[in-house]
Amino acid sequence: MAGRGYLTDVKQIYDEKIKMLVNGRWQTMTEPINFDRATSGAGLAASFAGAWRLKNNQEEIGLIPCADGGTSLDDWAVGGVLFESAVFQAKLAQRISKLSGILWHQGENDSFGGLSALYYDKLSSIVDAFRHELGVPDIPFITGGLGDFLGGGRYGKYFTEYMQVNYELQKFAETKPNCYFVTANELTANADGLHFDAVSQRRFGIRYFESFCKKKNIMAPLASEDDLIGIIENRPLTKNEQGMLLEIDFACGKISLGDLEEKLGLLKD
Repeated sequence: MAGRGYLTDVKQIYDEKIKMLVNGRWQTMTEPINFDRATSGAGLAASFAGAWRLKNNQEEIGLIPCADGGTSLDDWAVGGVLFESAVFQAKLAQRISKLSGILWHQGENDSFGGLSALYYDKLSSIVDAFRHELGVPDIPFITGGLGDFLGGGRYGKYFTEYMQVNYELQKFAETKPNCYFVTANELTANADGLHFDAVSQRRFGIRYFESFCKKKNIMAPLASEDDLIGIIENRPLTKNEQGMLLEIDFACGKISLGDLEEKLGLLKD
């Protein structure tokens, strides 16, 4: 899932040990991580990575953005453009890194017209092919449920089978090896009633990490979600990280050269 959460609704997560793949090279993560559309925003990967760092504070984690919003399983068919692109990106990362997990969230565009009945078999083919192509037969595959808000809002009439898709996703996690399901219970949407809002994306990422870490399904909200988000978002920045953010602000025209040099000078004192 690319993520459409409004970045202005959450605090920035910035950590030089959290990387994202750009043009086959690792860069320090900034959001939006997955820029597939002009409307790209917060997704679940940033808080997932932040939670991972709390458990692995001396190590780096890399995110490989491959999502394309609003796509169906047919769009992800084995041998298709999206499938091949994801495999290509992952193989570039594998040259210098170890692939440790696949985070998946999709299903809205398979929630109508009887498509939900075909969901399990289609997803099974895709996951099996990913594992085969990347040479990682036992890699954990984490998938999340669709939001209960899909039944309402301006787009509700298009997602009449979202509950059936959730059933298929849970069945997939229960019957396929090293596959796990994460609930979307109590998560909320943007005003469109379609996309998870940014706060929910942060919570979703925490749940995904709990599933990844414990190798189990997460069937209820976690009591620690908001506390962990606060710790991740308010982590004290190193001087180097503060300097990098100042350089970004200057390059984006948010501060003047004089302000940049003054603030960098204060960091060195």
